[in-house]
Amino acid sequence: MELMKAFQTGRSKPIDFRVQQLKNLQRFITEKQKDITDALKKDLHKSENGTLLYELLGLEGEINMAIANLSVWMAPRPVAKNLLTISDEVYIQPEPLGVVLIIGAWNYPITVTLQPLVGAIAAGNAVVVKPSEVSCHTAKVLELLPLYLDPEMYPVVTGGVPETQELLKQRFDHIFYTGNSMVGKLVMEAAARHLTPVTLELGGKNPCYIDKDCDLEIACRRITWGKYINCGQTCISPDYILCEPSIQDKVVEEIRKSIKEFYTDDPKTFIDYGRIINQRHFKRIIALFEGSTVAIGGENDESQCYIAPTVLRDVTPESKVMQEEIFGPVLPIVPIKGVNEAIQFINEREKPLALYVFSSSNKVIKQMISETSSGALLANDCLIHYTISDLPFGGVGNSGMGCYHGKSTFDQLSHLRSCLIKRLGMEQLNGMRYPPHTAEKLRLARLLLLKQVSLGRVRHLVQATTLIMLAAFVLALYYVS
Repeated sequence: MELMKAFQTGRSKPIDFRVQQLKNLQRFITEKQKDITDALKKDLHKSENGTLLYELLGLEGEINMAIANLSVWMAPRPVAKNLLTISDEVYIQPEPLGVVLIIGAWNYPITVTLQPLVGAIAAGNAVVVKPSEVSCHTAKVLELLPLYLDPEMYPVVTGGVPETQELLKQRFDHIFYTGNSMVGKLVMEAAARHLTPVTLELGGKNPCYIDKDCDLEIACRRITWGKYINCGQTCISPDYILCEPSIQDKVVEEIRKSIKEFYTDDPKTFIDYGRIINQRHFKRIIALFEGSTVAIGGENDESQCYIAPTVLRDVTPESKVMQEEIFGPVLPIVPIKGVNEAIQFINEREKPLALYVFSSSNKVIKQMISETSSGALLANDCLIHYTISDLPFGGVGNSGMGCYHGKSTFDQLSHLRSCLIKRLGMEQLNGMRYPPHTAEKLRLARLLLLKQVSLGRVRHLVQATTLIMLAAFVLALYYVS
Protein backbone atom coordinates (compact mmCIF):
# COMPACT_ATOMS: atom_id res chain seq x y z
CA MET A 1 0.00 0.00 0.00
CA GLU A 2 1.40 3.38 -1.06
CA LEU A 3 0.07 5.00 2.08
CA MET A 4 2.16 2.68 4.24
CA LYS A 5 5.27 3.74 2.33
CA ALA A 6 4.42 7.36 3.02
CA PHE A 7 3.95 6.59 6.72
CA GLN A 8 7.23 4.68 6.90
CA THR A 9 9.13 7.77 5.82
CA GLY A 10 8.53 8.92 9.40
CA ARG A 11 7.50 12.45 8.48
CA SER A 12 4.27 12.25 10.49
CA LYS A 13 6.09 11.58 13.77
CA PRO A 14 7.55 15.02 14.64
CA ILE A 15 5.22 17.28 16.59
CA ASP A 16 5.78 20.18 14.17
CA PHE A 17 4.35 18.15 11.28
CA ARG A 18 1.30 17.10 13.28
CA VAL A 19 0.57 20.62 14.48
CA GLN A 20 0.91 22.02 10.97
CA GLN A 21 -1.50 19.45 9.57
CA LEU A 22 -4.02 20.28 12.30
CA LYS A 23 -3.69 23.98 11.48
CA ASN A 24 -4.21 23.14 7.81
CA LEU A 25 -7.36 21.23 8.74
CA GLN A 26 -8.63 24.29 10.58
CA ARG A 27 -7.85 26.38 7.50
CA PHE A 28 -9.88 23.96 5.37
CA ILE A 29 -12.87 24.41 7.69
CA THR A 30 -12.51 28.20 7.66
CA GLU A 31 -11.97 28.65 3.93
CA LYS A 32 -14.58 26.08 2.88
CA GLN A 33 -17.21 27.09 5.43
CA LYS A 34 -19.60 28.38 2.78
CA ASP A 35 -19.17 25.18 0.72
CA ILE A 36 -19.83 23.10 3.82
CA THR A 37 -22.98 24.95 4.86
CA ASP A 38 -24.32 24.88 1.28
CA ALA A 39 -23.67 21.14 1.01
CA LEU A 40 -25.41 20.36 4.29
CA LYS A 41 -28.36 22.48 3.25
CA LYS A 42 -28.70 20.28 0.15
CA ASP A 43 -28.10 16.99 1.96
CA LEU A 44 -30.11 17.46 5.17
CA HIS A 45 -31.79 20.87 4.93
CA LYS A 46 -29.54 22.15 7.71
CA SER A 47 -29.53 25.91 8.23
CA GLU A 48 -26.26 27.82 8.07
CA ASN A 49 -26.26 28.66 11.78
CA GLY A 50 -27.32 25.12 12.64
CA THR A 51 -24.33 23.76 10.73
CA LEU A 52 -21.97 26.17 12.48
CA LEU A 53 -23.39 25.22 15.87
CA TYR A 54 -23.74 21.45 15.55
CA GLU A 55 -21.05 20.56 13.00
CA LEU A 56 -18.18 23.05 13.10
CA LEU A 57 -18.00 24.64 16.54
CA GLY A 58 -17.13 21.43 18.39
CA LEU A 59 -14.71 20.41 15.65
CA GLU A 60 -12.85 23.69 16.02
CA GLY A 61 -12.65 23.07 19.75
CA GLU A 62 -11.20 19.59 19.19
CA ILE A 63 -8.50 20.99 16.89
CA ASN A 64 -7.57 23.75 19.32
CA MET A 65 -7.45 21.30 22.20
CA ALA A 66 -5.18 18.91 20.27
CA ILE A 67 -2.77 21.66 19.26
CA ALA A 68 -2.60 23.07 22.80
CA ASN A 69 -2.04 19.70 24.49
CA LEU A 70 -0.17 17.66 21.90
CA SER A 71 3.26 18.00 23.50
CA VAL A 72 1.84 16.64 26.76
CA TRP A 73 -0.09 13.83 25.06
CA MET A 74 3.01 12.73 23.12
CA ALA A 75 5.35 12.82 26.12
CA PRO A 76 6.43 9.67 28.00
CA ARG A 77 4.06 8.84 30.86
CA PRO A 78 5.86 7.64 34.00
CA VAL A 79 4.24 4.86 36.00
CA ALA A 80 4.54 3.56 39.54
CA LYS A 81 7.38 1.11 40.18
CA ASN A 82 8.22 -1.64 42.64
CA LEU A 83 11.41 -1.72 44.72
CA LEU A 84 13.11 -4.01 42.21
CA THR A 85 12.73 -1.47 39.40
CA ILE A 86 13.02 1.74 41.40
CA SER A 87 16.28 2.74 39.72
CA ASP A 88 14.97 1.94 36.22
CA GLU A 89 13.35 4.29 33.74
CA VAL A 90 9.78 3.00 33.38
CA TYR A 91 7.17 4.75 31.30
CA ILE A 92 4.47 4.51 28.63
CA GLN A 93 5.39 5.96 25.25
CA PRO A 94 2.52 6.78 22.88
CA GLU A 95 3.45 6.00 19.29
CA PRO A 96 1.54 6.06 15.99
CA LEU A 97 -0.35 2.92 15.02
CA GLY A 98 0.36 3.35 11.30
CA VAL A 99 -2.37 3.64 8.67
CA VAL A 100 -5.92 4.31 9.89
CA LEU A 101 -9.16 4.01 7.92
CA ILE A 102 -11.93 6.41 8.95
CA ILE A 103 -15.40 5.61 7.59
CA GLY A 104 -17.72 8.54 8.21
CA ALA A 105 -21.49 8.74 8.60
CA TRP A 106 -24.09 10.81 6.76
CA ASN A 107 -26.07 12.39 9.60
CA TYR A 108 -23.31 14.75 10.78
CA PRO A 109 -20.98 14.14 7.87
CA ILE A 110 -18.40 16.79 8.75
CA THR A 111 -18.01 16.35 12.49
CA VAL A 112 -18.17 12.54 12.74
CA THR A 113 -15.66 12.24 9.88
CA LEU A 114 -13.21 14.94 10.86
CA GLN A 115 -13.22 14.60 14.65
CA PRO A 116 -11.59 11.16 14.45
CA LEU A 117 -9.21 12.61 11.85
CA VAL A 118 -8.08 15.24 14.37
CA GLY A 119 -7.04 12.50 16.81
CA ALA A 120 -5.48 10.37 14.07
CA ILE A 121 -3.32 13.27 12.87
CA ALA A 122 -2.41 14.21 16.44
CA ALA A 123 -1.33 10.61 17.08
CA GLY A 124 0.96 10.69 14.04
CA ASN A 125 -0.90 8.27 11.79
CA ALA A 126 -1.50 8.23 8.07
CA VAL A 127 -5.23 8.19 7.30
CA VAL A 128 -7.61 7.15 4.55
CA VAL A 129 -10.78 9.23 4.85
CA LYS A 130 -13.95 7.62 3.48
CA PRO A 131 -16.93 10.01 3.66
CA SER A 132 -20.43 8.63 3.46
CA GLU A 133 -21.78 8.57 -0.07
CA VAL A 134 -25.31 9.12 1.27
CA SER A 135 -24.59 12.77 2.10
CA CYS A 136 -23.20 13.17 -1.40
CA HIS A 137 -22.85 16.96 -1.54
CA THR A 138 -20.81 17.03 1.66
CA ALA A 139 -18.65 14.17 0.40
CA LYS A 140 -17.77 16.35 -2.60
CA VAL A 141 -16.53 19.07 -0.25
CA LEU A 142 -14.46 16.57 1.74
CA GLU A 143 -12.74 15.54 -1.49
CA LEU A 144 -10.91 18.87 -1.23
CA LEU A 145 -9.09 17.86 1.96
CA PRO A 146 -5.87 16.78 0.16
CA LEU A 147 -5.52 20.36 -1.12
CA TYR A 148 -4.89 21.35 2.51
CA LEU A 149 -3.37 18.25 4.09
CA ASP A 150 -0.38 16.19 2.96
CA PRO A 151 -2.00 14.34 0.01
CA GLU A 152 0.24 11.29 0.37
CA MET A 153 -0.58 10.91 4.05
CA TYR A 154 -4.28 11.82 4.08
CA PRO A 155 -6.08 10.74 0.88
CA VAL A 156 -9.87 10.85 0.55
CA VAL A 157 -11.71 7.95 -1.10
CA THR A 158 -15.28 8.58 -2.22
CA GLY A 159 -17.85 6.18 -3.62
CA GLY A 160 -20.48 3.78 -2.38
CA VAL A 161 -20.67 0.24 -1.08
CA PRO A 162 -18.29 -1.31 -3.69
CA GLU A 163 -15.55 1.21 -2.87
CA THR A 164 -15.98 0.65 0.86
CA GLN A 165 -15.88 -3.11 0.43
CA GLU A 166 -12.68 -2.79 -1.58
CA LEU A 167 -11.13 -0.63 1.12
CA LEU A 168 -12.04 -3.19 3.77
CA LYS A 169 -10.07 -5.84 1.88
CA GLN A 170 -6.91 -3.86 2.53
CA ARG A 171 -4.86 -4.15 5.66
CA PHE A 172 -5.02 -1.21 8.06
CA ASP A 173 -3.61 -0.69 11.53
CA HIS A 174 -6.95 0.58 12.82
CA ILE A 175 -10.44 1.09 11.43
CA PHE A 176 -12.72 3.78 12.84
CA TYR A 177 -16.34 3.37 11.74
CA THR A 178 -19.39 5.48 12.57
CA GLY A 179 -22.80 4.12 11.58
CA ASN A 180 -25.26 1.37 12.40
CA SER A 181 -24.62 -1.93 14.13
CA MET A 182 -25.43 -4.06 11.08
CA VAL A 183 -22.65 -2.49 9.00
CA GLY A 184 -20.48 -2.35 12.11
CA LYS A 185 -20.53 -6.14 12.24
CA LEU A 186 -19.40 -6.31 8.59
CA VAL A 187 -16.58 -3.87 9.31
CA MET A 188 -15.47 -5.92 12.30
CA GLU A 189 -15.63 -9.13 10.27
CA ALA A 190 -13.45 -7.62 7.55
CA ALA A 191 -11.00 -6.25 10.12
CA ALA A 192 -10.71 -9.66 11.79
CA ARG A 193 -9.12 -11.11 8.67
CA HIS A 194 -6.08 -8.93 9.36
CA LEU A 195 -6.41 -8.80 13.16
CA THR A 196 -7.05 -5.09 12.78
CA PRO A 197 -8.45 -3.34 15.86
CA VAL A 198 -11.62 -1.31 15.38
CA THR A 199 -13.46 1.57 16.94
CA LEU A 200 -17.18 1.23 16.29
CA GLU A 201 -19.34 4.26 17.03
CA LEU A 202 -22.81 2.82 16.58
CA GLY A 203 -26.20 3.71 18.02
CA GLY A 204 -29.34 2.05 19.28
CA LYS A 205 -32.55 2.88 21.07
CA ASN A 206 -31.67 5.46 23.70
CA PRO A 207 -34.19 5.37 26.60
CA CYS A 208 -35.44 8.53 28.28
CA TYR A 209 -37.05 8.01 31.68
CA ILE A 210 -39.16 10.86 33.08
CA ASP A 211 -39.85 10.68 36.81
CA LYS A 212 -43.29 11.92 37.82
CA ASP A 213 -41.84 14.27 40.43
CA CYS A 214 -39.57 16.27 38.10
CA ASP A 215 -40.24 19.65 36.47
CA LEU A 216 -42.08 18.39 33.38
CA GLU A 217 -41.97 21.72 31.55
CA ILE A 218 -38.17 21.91 31.65
CA ALA A 219 -37.70 18.18 31.10
CA CYS A 220 -39.90 18.11 28.00
CA ARG A 221 -38.29 21.24 26.60
CA ARG A 222 -34.85 19.67 26.77
CA ILE A 223 -36.11 16.35 25.43
CA THR A 224 -37.80 18.11 22.51
CA TRP A 225 -34.57 19.85 21.62
CA GLY A 226 -32.53 16.65 21.86
CA LYS A 227 -35.02 14.63 19.83
CA TYR A 228 -35.81 16.86 16.88
CA ILE A 229 -32.53 18.59 16.00
CA ASN A 230 -31.31 17.28 12.65
CA CYS A 231 -34.82 15.86 12.20
CA GLY A 232 -34.14 13.16 14.78
CA GLN A 233 -31.15 11.82 12.84
CA THR A 234 -28.76 11.89 15.78
CA CYS A 235 -27.24 8.73 17.23
CA ILE A 236 -27.63 9.99 20.81
CA SER A 237 -31.12 11.47 20.47
CA PRO A 238 -33.80 10.12 22.85
CA ASP A 239 -35.37 7.18 21.02
CA TYR A 240 -38.36 6.66 23.33
CA ILE A 241 -39.82 7.94 26.59
CA LEU A 242 -40.63 5.83 29.63
CA CYS A 243 -43.03 7.44 32.09
CA GLU A 244 -45.97 6.62 34.34
CA PRO A 245 -49.46 6.80 32.76
CA SER A 246 -50.47 9.54 35.18
CA ILE A 247 -48.11 12.05 33.55
CA GLN A 248 -48.36 10.95 29.91
CA ASP A 249 -50.92 13.62 28.94
CA LYS A 250 -48.84 16.34 30.58
CA VAL A 251 -45.70 15.13 28.81
CA VAL A 252 -47.50 15.22 25.45
CA GLU A 253 -48.74 18.76 26.02
CA GLU A 254 -45.39 20.07 27.20
CA ILE A 255 -43.67 18.56 24.14
CA ARG A 256 -46.35 20.11 21.93
CA LYS A 257 -45.63 23.53 23.44
CA SER A 258 -41.88 23.12 22.94
CA ILE A 259 -42.28 22.03 19.32
CA LYS A 260 -44.29 25.17 18.64
CA GLU A 261 -41.72 27.32 20.45
CA PHE A 262 -38.77 25.84 18.54
CA TYR A 263 -40.27 25.23 15.10
CA THR A 264 -43.44 27.41 14.95
CA ASP A 265 -46.86 26.09 13.91
CA ASP A 266 -45.43 25.07 10.54
CA PRO A 267 -42.11 23.22 10.95
CA LYS A 268 -42.12 22.40 7.23
CA THR A 269 -41.38 26.01 6.34
CA PHE A 270 -39.10 26.73 9.29
CA ILE A 271 -35.43 27.24 8.45
CA ASP A 272 -34.05 25.24 11.39
CA TYR A 273 -36.13 22.10 10.86
CA GLY A 274 -34.36 19.48 8.76
CA ARG A 275 -35.30 16.74 6.34
CA ILE A 276 -34.84 12.98 6.21
CA ILE A 277 -31.69 12.16 4.26
CA ASN A 278 -33.44 10.27 1.41
CA GLN A 279 -36.66 8.55 0.38
CA ARG A 280 -35.51 5.11 1.49
CA HIS A 281 -35.14 6.28 5.06
CA PHE A 282 -38.34 8.33 4.76
CA LYS A 283 -40.34 5.21 3.87
CA ARG A 284 -38.66 3.20 6.64
CA ILE A 285 -39.63 5.78 9.27
CA ILE A 286 -43.21 6.18 8.03
CA ALA A 287 -43.63 2.42 8.23
CA LEU A 288 -42.82 2.58 11.96
CA PHE A 289 -46.09 4.46 12.61
CA GLU A 290 -48.04 1.25 11.95
CA GLY A 291 -50.20 0.19 14.89
CA SER A 292 -49.42 3.25 17.02
CA THR A 293 -51.50 6.25 18.06
CA VAL A 294 -50.25 9.64 16.87
CA ALA A 295 -50.56 12.26 19.61
CA ILE A 296 -48.60 15.05 17.88
CA GLY A 297 -47.60 15.57 14.26
CA GLY A 298 -47.55 12.73 11.79
CA GLU A 299 -47.76 15.01 8.74
CA ASN A 300 -45.33 14.10 5.99
CA ASP A 301 -44.38 14.85 2.38
CA GLU A 302 -42.39 12.21 0.55
CA SER A 303 -41.43 14.60 -2.27
CA GLN A 304 -39.50 16.71 0.26
CA CYS A 305 -38.54 13.86 2.63
CA TYR A 306 -40.40 15.83 5.30
CA ILE A 307 -41.80 14.28 8.47
CA ALA A 308 -43.24 16.60 11.10
CA PRO A 309 -42.09 16.35 14.73
CA THR A 310 -44.17 13.41 15.90
CA VAL A 311 -45.11 11.87 19.24
CA LEU A 312 -46.75 8.45 19.60
CA ARG A 313 -48.64 7.68 22.82
CA ASP A 314 -49.54 4.46 24.65
CA VAL A 315 -46.90 2.55 22.73
CA THR A 316 -46.40 -1.09 23.70
CA PRO A 317 -43.07 -2.91 23.75
CA GLU A 318 -44.32 -5.07 20.87
CA SER A 319 -45.08 -2.09 18.62
CA LYS A 320 -43.21 -1.87 15.33
CA VAL A 321 -41.62 1.42 16.34
CA MET A 322 -39.96 -0.31 19.31
CA GLN A 323 -38.20 -2.97 17.23
CA GLU A 324 -35.43 -0.84 15.73
CA GLU A 325 -33.60 2.44 16.17
CA ILE A 326 -35.93 5.12 14.83
CA PHE A 327 -33.34 7.66 13.65
CA GLY A 328 -36.03 10.14 12.74
CA PRO A 329 -38.43 12.71 14.27
CA VAL A 330 -40.75 10.16 15.90
CA LEU A 331 -40.90 9.89 19.69
CA PRO A 332 -42.86 6.98 21.23
CA ILE A 333 -44.09 7.13 24.82
CA VAL A 334 -44.14 3.76 26.59
CA PRO A 335 -46.13 3.81 29.86
CA ILE A 336 -44.46 2.05 32.81
CA LYS A 337 -45.22 1.88 36.54
CA GLY A 338 -42.12 3.56 37.93
CA VAL A 339 -38.34 3.63 38.06
CA ASN A 340 -37.95 -0.08 38.88
CA GLU A 341 -39.99 -1.15 35.88
CA ALA A 342 -38.13 1.37 33.72
CA ILE A 343 -34.80 -0.14 34.77
CA GLN A 344 -36.07 -3.63 34.04
CA PHE A 345 -37.33 -2.49 30.63
CA ILE A 346 -33.96 -0.96 29.78
CA ASN A 347 -31.95 -3.94 31.00
CA GLU A 348 -34.00 -6.40 28.93
CA ARG A 349 -32.74 -4.70 25.76
CA GLU A 350 -29.42 -3.96 24.09
CA LYS A 351 -27.17 -1.51 25.93
CA PRO A 352 -27.81 1.95 24.47
CA LEU A 353 -25.34 4.60 23.39
CA ALA A 354 -26.97 7.07 25.78
CA LEU A 355 -29.48 6.85 28.60
CA TYR A 356 -31.44 9.85 29.85
CA VAL A 357 -33.17 10.25 33.19
CA PHE A 358 -35.16 13.30 34.28
CA SER A 359 -35.80 13.47 37.99
CA SER A 360 -35.59 15.83 40.95
CA SER A 361 -34.56 12.89 43.12
CA ASN A 362 -30.86 12.23 43.44
CA LYS A 363 -31.77 8.75 44.70
CA VAL A 364 -33.58 7.94 41.45
CA ILE A 365 -30.67 9.24 39.37
CA LYS A 366 -28.11 7.24 41.35
CA GLN A 367 -30.27 4.13 41.10
CA MET A 368 -30.42 4.50 37.32
CA ILE A 369 -26.63 4.89 37.20
CA SER A 370 -25.94 1.88 39.43
CA GLU A 371 -28.49 -0.54 37.97
CA THR A 372 -28.13 0.04 34.21
CA SER A 373 -25.37 0.10 31.61
CA SER A 374 -24.99 2.47 28.65
CA GLY A 375 -22.34 4.34 26.72
CA ALA A 376 -23.25 7.48 28.66
CA LEU A 377 -25.87 8.53 31.17
CA LEU A 378 -27.22 12.06 31.45
CA ALA A 379 -29.49 13.30 34.17
CA ASN A 380 -31.85 16.18 33.40
CA ASP A 381 -30.46 16.96 29.96
CA CYS A 382 -29.86 15.45 26.52
CA LEU A 383 -26.89 15.29 24.14
CA ILE A 384 -24.83 17.89 25.96
CA HIS A 385 -22.17 15.39 27.05
CA TYR A 386 -21.01 15.30 23.42
CA THR A 387 -19.64 18.84 23.85
CA ILE A 388 -17.18 17.89 26.62
CA SER A 389 -13.90 16.83 25.03
CA ASP A 390 -12.58 15.32 28.26
CA LEU A 391 -15.52 12.88 28.43
CA PRO A 392 -14.84 9.73 26.37
CA PHE A 393 -17.63 9.29 23.83
CA GLY A 394 -18.56 5.76 22.81
CA GLY A 395 -20.91 2.85 23.23
CA VAL A 396 -20.93 -0.48 25.00
CA GLY A 397 -22.07 -3.83 23.67
CA ASN A 398 -24.36 -3.40 20.67
CA SER A 399 -23.96 0.39 20.71
CA GLY A 400 -20.26 0.24 19.96
CA MET A 401 -16.73 -0.29 21.20
CA GLY A 402 -13.90 2.10 21.83
CA CYS A 403 -14.25 5.81 22.47
CA TYR A 404 -13.04 9.16 21.26
CA HIS A 405 -13.03 12.95 21.77
CA GLY A 406 -10.03 14.93 22.95
CA LYS A 407 -7.21 12.89 24.46
CA SER A 408 -9.38 9.76 24.22
CA THR A 409 -9.11 9.90 20.42
CA PHE A 410 -5.35 10.35 20.64
CA ASP A 411 -5.04 7.33 22.94
CA GLN A 412 -7.50 5.25 20.91
CA LEU A 413 -5.41 5.77 17.75
CA SER A 414 -2.02 5.39 19.42
CA HIS A 415 -0.09 2.36 20.58
CA LEU A 416 0.66 2.93 24.25
CA ARG A 417 4.04 1.23 24.31
CA SER A 418 5.44 -0.03 27.62
CA CYS A 419 9.10 0.88 28.05
CA LEU A 420 11.65 -0.07 30.73
CA ILE A 421 15.31 0.96 30.59
CA LYS A 422 17.59 -0.74 33.11
CA ARG A 423 21.25 -0.11 33.81
CA LEU A 424 23.73 -2.94 33.56
CA GLY A 425 24.99 -2.39 37.10
CA MET A 426 23.53 -3.41 40.49
CA GLU A 427 23.37 -7.05 39.39
CA GLN A 428 23.23 -8.23 43.01
CA LEU A 429 19.65 -7.01 43.19
CA ASN A 430 18.70 -9.53 40.52
CA GLY A 431 20.04 -12.56 42.33
CA MET A 432 16.68 -13.45 43.81
CA ARG A 433 15.15 -14.09 40.35
CA TYR A 434 17.84 -16.44 39.07
CA PRO A 435 17.79 -20.22 39.71
CA PRO A 436 18.08 -22.07 41.97
CA HIS A 437 14.80 -20.81 43.49
CA THR A 438 14.88 -20.96 47.28
CA ALA A 439 12.57 -19.96 50.09
CA GLU A 440 14.90 -17.12 51.00
CA LYS A 441 14.84 -15.76 47.45
CA LEU A 442 11.06 -16.01 47.42
CA ARG A 443 10.92 -13.98 50.65
CA LEU A 444 13.12 -11.28 49.13
CA ALA A 445 11.14 -11.29 45.87
CA ARG A 446 7.94 -10.79 47.80
CA LEU A 447 9.42 -7.74 49.51
CA LEU A 448 10.84 -6.18 46.34
CA LEU A 449 8.01 -6.96 43.92
CA LEU A 450 4.90 -6.43 46.02
CA LYS A 451 5.92 -3.07 47.44
CA GLN A 452 4.62 -0.46 45.00
CA VAL A 453 6.18 2.97 45.02
CA SER A 454 3.81 5.66 43.76
CA LEU A 455 4.92 8.53 41.57
CA GLY A 456 3.85 10.97 44.27
CA ARG A 457 6.12 9.39 46.84
CA VAL A 458 9.04 9.31 44.45
CA ARG A 459 8.66 13.01 43.66
CA HIS A 460 8.81 13.87 47.36
CA LEU A 461 12.01 11.94 47.98
CA VAL A 462 15.15 14.03 48.04
CA GLN A 463 16.94 11.63 45.71
CA ALA A 464 15.83 8.47 43.95
CA THR A 465 19.04 6.87 45.18
CA THR A 466 17.58 6.80 48.67
CA LEU A 467 15.35 3.94 47.64
CA ILE A 468 18.17 2.27 45.76
CA MET A 469 20.18 2.29 48.97
CA LEU A 470 17.14 0.87 50.79
CA ALA A 471 16.93 -2.00 48.33
CA ALA A 472 20.66 -2.62 48.69
CA PHE A 473 20.27 -2.63 52.47
CA VAL A 474 17.49 -5.21 52.23
CA LEU A 475 19.69 -7.32 50.01
CA ALA A 476 22.56 -7.04 52.45
CA LEU A 477 20.31 -8.16 55.31
CA TYR A 478 19.33 -11.15 53.20
CA TYR A 479 22.91 -12.22 52.64
CA VAL A 480 23.86 -11.61 56.27
CA SER A 481 20.93 -13.70 57.51
